[in-house]
Amino acid sequence: MTLTLYNTLTRRQEPFETVEPGKVKMYYCGVTVYDYCHLGHARACIVWDVVRRYLQFIGYEVRYIQNFTDIDDKILNRACVEHSSMEAVADRFIKAYFEDMARLGIKEADEYPRATHTMNGIQRLIHELENKGFAYPADGDVYYPVRKFAEYGKLSGRKLEDMQAGASDAYGGLRLRVNIEDPEYQKKKDPFDFALWKAAKPGEPAWESPWGAGRPGWHIECSAMVRDRLGDTIDIHAGGADLIFPHHENEIAQSEAVTGKPLALYWLHNGMVKVDGEKMSKSLGNFTTIRELLDRGVDPMAVRLFVLTAQYRTPIDFTDEAIAAATNGWHTIKEGLLFGYQYGKKLGWGVGNASLLPETVERFQETVNNDFNFPGGLTVLFELAKELRRQGNILVHQGKTETSPDELQRQWQTLVTLAGVLGLEAKIETETPTSSGFSDAEIEARIQQRREARIAKNFAESDRIRDELQAEGITLIDSRDGTRWHRNN
Repeated sequence: MTLTLYNTLTRRQEPFETVEPGKVKMYYCGVTVYDYCHLGHARACIVWDVVRRYLQFIGYEVRYIQNFTDIDDKILNRACVEHSSMEAVADRFIKAYFEDMARLGIKEADEYPRATHTMNGIQRLIHELENKGFAYPADGDVYYPVRKFAEYGKLSGRKLEDMQAGASDAYGGLRLRVNIEDPEYQKKKDPFDFALWKAAKPGEPAWESPWGAGRPGWHIECSAMVRDRLGDTIDIHAGGADLIFPHHENEIAQSEAVTGKPLALYWLHNGMVKVDGEKMSKSLGNFTTIRELLDRGVDPMAVRLFVLTAQYRTPIDFTDEAIAAATNGWHTIKEGLLFGYQYGKKLGWGVGNASLLPETVERFQETVNNDFNFPGGLTVLFELAKELRRQGNILVHQGKTETSPDELQRQWQTLVTLAGVLGLEAKIETETPTSSGFSDAEIEARIQQRREARIAKNFAESDRIRDELQAEGITLIDSRDGTRWHRNN
């Protein structure tokens, strides 16, 4: 089975072959830390987290680097408003980032370089560009002469002659916009040139450099961090589709002008998040942060499932209906994941992990190997989870199952393993018996029986289960997101 990936650079799907056999060097362009992370960040971080997990699952040793941009006008503006410092703002939102990602089950990267901690590497790269004729100083600034790099545009497919001033396109207005009164424009030799180093303005944080006090441009930061942490050529460079141009295009121009080598063999980009069909924007009032969503009671695993139900390169539309569907889907998988904890002892399962179902694992891998087809992988998980749920219901009602305990253990272990590849994990809570002797797991099992009765329009059975639980001091609360319960005091 061969893993094939769609490469933005070549615009085709290709077999995955790494620089060094068995090892993957992967870099993800992370967040600019001036605010709390939003749904777009959630999608990107979940996608690349699962890509990393899957690569490890199929045997690769992965070194995964994710940067923080902690020098930016937005950070400086927030610091001014809050009468704080750029460092304080960045530190606060980096801390918030880790809190949010922990709630989503995102594994930490191997390293999180920050622009402010990579200043030597940034200045060294600018100096090398200057020596090779790919940088020129201008009154304290330093610019990259885009037209000198013959392959400029190879990632995005753009040609300089097609990017007319003031025009916009499908990328959302990313063609060149020129204000001839802008002092920066007047410094450039060509309006397409971009800044490698910016002279400090009064009151701004600044670093000393051969070109004067200032700070780096955005694009040079990632080129330097990739080179410092992973070397001249990496296997995977990942990020959102909105970064293809100009950010990733400029990274290629900077890095490859110095090294003469490919910056990355594979360029992977996740699609954007829309809200009710519209671009997410604070001005439209549809901007939602990760913590706002989770604090409303949405299960983090439902968020992961929502993200993974769409092909990672396509746009995804966040709606109440979509998150409700993901929540219901997570309930199904969760029930399967809890099967072993609820019934394993009763079925006489031994201690330790059972062997996996090889045909099921192979089908999962064949599916996901097609350009990280996680929706297809989820189909395999749902099949396992639904069968385990069915067997659990039979066990509750008849005291035995149709399938042998050993086979059920293998099914369950396969589900747990493959769900873990996608970062889907059910928390095992300490079970507290109620006054009736019902455990949490038994309550959940009865709620599932009631759900199935309602789907079958067997409302008498649904009411019977509700009344049974109510008599034992357990109240059910139905909503569009499913059924919650609590014990009455």
